[in-house]
Amino acid sequence: MSKFIVLEGTDGSGKSTQLDLLGKRLEALGKKYTRLTFPRYDEPSSSLLKMYLNGEFSATPDGVNPYAASTFFMVDRYASFKTGWQKAYEAGEIIISDRYTTSNAIHQASKLEGKERESFLDWLFDFEYGLIGLPSPDMVLFLDMPADVTFRLLNKRQGETGDIHEKDHAYLERCRANALEICDKYRWKKIKCVGPRGLKSPEEISREIFEAVGEVLGIE
Repeated sequence: MSKFIVLEGTDGSGKSTQLDLLGKRLEALGKKYTRLTFPRYDEPSSSLLKMYLNGEFSATPDGVNPYAASTFFMVDRYASFKTGWQKAYEAGEIIISDRYTTSNAIHQASKLEGKERESFLDWLFDFEYGLIGLPSPDMVLFLDMPADVTFRLLNKRQGETGDIHEKDHAYLERCRANALEICDKYRWKKIKCVGPRGLKSPEEISREIFEAVGEVLGIE
């Protein structure tokens, strides 16, 4: 039976680096896995989400309805599943992913409040996992990076460039606050990227991730 692990986090939290390290740990144990990364910017299925992130529908994230924006990203995930990793998933391989449906929960739900936000989350997961038929993750790990550290890392990496999410600091602060509530609601595993001595090393974060993942995969 396949095990599906998703790494989540706001922009600049180090998801790609941590997925690399997780893959290396699995390889060292002789575990076969399939790696995913969303969005898939080089694929035709990402055309609408690229228009959204490039600001062609609105200069700010809040200018685009969260239900509409979520469907842009869902199309890319559906195309990826049907043309790529469905066979690996059904064959029982380990699947590890940088972002997934859970990213819409973090980013798009932050545009709403109260009952509207709860209704959106119910709709999102029923839409993708129920009606559309995409697999539901067995574990979601959220890399918790404080907003001020995220901004500093993003500015160091890309300066004034970036998509409408990355350039909107207030929006990213809301996304992180929303994500922490979602972690409690859906029992996502929180991995703190900053400790008492400051920013943790990638290796230290990786050890914490693998300890959590090991419980799902039955690896000690």
